[in-house]
Amino acid sequence: MDFQNTREFAKQLDSQDELAKYRDEFIFPQVNGKDVIYFTGNSLGLQPKSAKKYVDEIMNDWASLAVEGHFYADKPWWDYHERFCQPLSEIVGGKPTEVGVMNTLTVNLHLLMVSFYRPTQKKYKIICEEKAFPSDQYMFQSQIDFHSKNIGFNSKEALVEIKRREGEHNIRLEDVLSKIEEVGDELALVLIGGVNYYTGQVFDIKTITEAGHKVGAYVGWDLAHAAGNIELKLNEWGVDFAAWCSYKYMNSGPGNASGYFVHEMHHEDAELSRFGGWWGHNKERRFLMEPVFDPAKSADGWQISNLPILSLAPYLASVNMFAEIGMQKLIKKRNSITSYLEFVLHEIDKEIEGIKFEIITPSNQQERACQLSVYLHGQGKELFDYLMKKGVITDWREPNVIRLAPVPLYTSFEDMYEFGQILKQGICE
Repeated sequence: MDFQNTREFAKQLDSQDELAKYRDEFIFPQVNGKDVIYFTGNSLGLQPKSAKKYVDEIMNDWASLAVEGHFYADKPWWDYHERFCQPLSEIVGGKPTEVGVMNTLTVNLHLLMVSFYRPTQKKYKIICEEKAFPSDQYMFQSQIDFHSKNIGFNSKEALVEIKRREGEHNIRLEDVLSKIEEVGDELALVLIGGVNYYTGQVFDIKTITEAGHKVGAYVGWDLAHAAGNIELKLNEWGVDFAAWCSYKYMNSGPGNASGYFVHEMHHEDAELSRFGGWWGHNKERRFLMEPVFDPAKSADGWQISNLPILSLAPYLASVNMFAEIGMQKLIKKRNSITSYLEFVLHEIDKEIEGIKFEIITPSNQQERACQLSVYLHGQGKELFDYLMKKGVITDWREPNVIRLAPVPLYTSFEDMYEFGQILKQGICE
């Protein structure tokens, strides 16, 4: 499509957008009496209007039923989490028995590493990407320190980071594959972010998973920036495990519960270590209060505690919206609106002499999702501050990068045009 940087053209695109109506399903903060242009769904999604209804339902059941709400609420609490299995399986490309919700993201990754990071003196290394999210880095360090003290391997050599080539912003697939082959028999685990939080680069999950398995390693994925954002086929690709937060692209509310995936090939592996808990016990026998842990033969077998129902309620509201729309429609709009934003940025480049926006997110749609990370050469944080005062909510990362995430559920093409005009004003003032 030949784009045009005009309001009329942007409105035309909005009139043709089959997802445009969903914008009205969200609550927008206001600045200067107007709805903001919201680019930070990659940090915290907007609140669905339906979220309050779902939470109020729990509160009313609690008030009227108290403990009996576990079994007699309209959506009984004891199996509330099971309502996520079908829609989440469609979002991440798994089977309903392979997905669940519990805890928060890093907690879930730690718990899954109990099962899938089992180092020995010879096979103990973890491969991750350079500039992984700090929480993942801290997790790796603490897991390695914990195991090395008991097993005796060299903890300083255990974490292997795949580097970007000098002068490049993104990691090449061939470098990931060659590093996996190089580490070889010493590799215990590959654990990478499916979408890099800083650059927005999407990794080839299928190919990397196959390479890790080829050398006998487990392969897991942190899908914090991927779930609800990119096409995933975790079962088909043979991914061992994955976890994701729900409050970014899936709009569940700040710090809310994490989703997780465990491939069906591991569900009945009695040799696989895990930390047990009451809610992971065989569901049919859970209330017999048996002394020996009998894990459920599904992803539920990794549950530990009963679920925080009040937290799950807004997540369910959003997940049901995803089920109504389907990932293919979201991805279609994601590609078109991100491409239009890219076009607008390049047009501003042309209009203002001496300004250069360097987009460090890959230009190939197969290698990017709902984010453009932009170097503001010649501009400082003052421009970011100007945008915020004008009601453009973006994310600043040092030294001079802004991350822009045009979430297809609630951003419009006219937002992209209006952002370009505000950006141009901020540079020229």
